[in-house]
Amino acid sequence: MRELRWGCMIALKDLRLELRSGSRLLAMIAFVVLSALLFSVSLNLAHLEVRGLVAGLVWLTTLFAVTAGAGRAFDTEENDGAFRHVLLTPVSRGAIFLGKTAANWVLVWFVTMLAFFALTTFMEIRSPGPLAWHGAVFLPGTIGLAVTGTFFGRVSNHSTLGDTLLPVLTFPLLVPVVFFGATATSRILLERPWLEISGPVRFLWAFAVGSAVAGTVLFRHVADE
Repeated sequence: MRELRWGCMIALKDLRLELRSGSRLLAMIAFVVLSALLFSVSLNLAHLEVRGLVAGLVWLTTLFAVTAGAGRAFDTEENDGAFRHVLLTPVSRGAIFLGKTAANWVLVWFVTMLAFFALTTFMEIRSPGPLAWHGAVFLPGTIGLAVTGTFFGRVSNHSTLGDTLLPVLTFPLLVPVVFFGATATSRILLERPWLEISGPVRFLWAFAVGSAVAGTVLFRHVADE
């Protein structure tokens, strides 16, 4: 219970700082909206299977936005040396990681929903399917994206390559998330039954839970570097 309380405190602190500055969130919003607009004007929708295409674009846009924004969760505290003081508190490394991940997940969830509504609007998809089903797909998928982005954001923070290293580390690991996420979203857009969607969703949950457990265990090894 104490670990959960510490994690919530860290998440709320990060969200307050983000809402106060808005730098990461605004950058991610601008990226998503501009990407959706560029996709809509550059693709010939008359000769494409739009619904399947939109599903892939939603997840790819979210992936790039996560790399550009959520992976920088430690930048502010590293720049002013505050993260070193956080490590000196009684808060466990696992609680720090889960708190950071929870704050990142809120941003990733918002960006994913924005990408979905922007792309379906610009691509003129008037019946995207049950929103509850989309939410059931986005929930485990965004958890997996947030966990991976947070963990490797810390790793790249200590590299001389900086943000350049983050896509190299995260993209290979997140290929299954993008694939199964796009598959499930595409089937919802195509109005397939839930039985055909539940398989990819189960994989997304397995990845989300597995990555969260692994990240919590391994974070103490990268936090003190």
